[in-house]
Amino acid sequence: MAGTDRLRERIAEGPAIVLVEPQLGENIGMVARAMANFGLVELRLVAPRDGWPNTKAVSAAASADHVIEAARVYASLDEALADLTFTYATTARPRDGHKPVRGPQEAGQSLRTRHGRGEAVGLIFGRERTGLRNEEIALADEIVTFPVNPAHASLNLAQAVLLMGYEWMQSGLADPTAPAFDGPVIEAAPKEELYGLFAQLEEALDSRGYFRSEGKRAKAVDGLRAVLTRPGLSSSEISVLRGVIASLDRFPRRVPTRSQEAAVEQAAEPRHPRGETNHD
Repeated sequence: MAGTDRLRERIAEGPAIVLVEPQLGENIGMVARAMANFGLVELRLVAPRDGWPNTKAVSAAASADHVIEAARVYASLDEALADLTFTYATTARPRDGHKPVRGPQEAGQSLRTRHGRGEAVGLIFGRERTGLRNEEIALADEIVTFPVNPAHASLNLAQAVLLMGYEWMQSGLADPTAPAFDGPVIEAAPKEELYGLFAQLEEALDSRGYFRSEGKRAKAVDGLRAVLTRPGLSSSEISVLRGVIASLDRFPRRVPTRSQEAAVEQAAEPRHPRGETNHD
């Protein structure tokens, strides 16, 4: 799959992902895939409706087979949380009670800190249709909720796991604003190449009547040069543009090129038979 490199070291750490009574095997598989994207490997299933193992989960997991194969099944949420020291319950709805409510970024940082201290931490996700019940949320230490459209707050299971997986990964970066990889380093072309592009483009446009009057020509040329100098074109980019301009010669010119004028002048000169001299 695109983006999957089996030769690189796999990240395998982080909070346990606990799914309470997940209904569809496909959803479990997509959760496993989301977990693998962000280095999460511990999947706990509480009474999955269609049993376990599930072939549909394997198919939907794509390259996350290691998550599926290591998944553990529990009869109840109490059992699934028994060895954990701190957990967040995820919900999109306000709940009664006195548990602290965190946003995903704050929750991700808290999990990272606790995990770094050696604590066993987890995230609890509810059923696809109804989410977590109040008595299940009561088993968690705190609540995490997402900033979503309040009129359409429901997320599917894999989306919710993906969001928290992202925050978990972000919390471990030295610079959260840095991209995962750098783009190519593009060196600007020497000015003489840029000036050659100017000359070629202006000649091609001039010969086709683009500059409608000599009075407007200077302003139009300044505008064209301003556009072409702004991006810091590389040598290869200038070559592309010059190739495009050269292709215009497939179409007729209103004004002949200098080479064409020279050819016309040469053809107009009188020719004499070989060996004869003009005595005029």
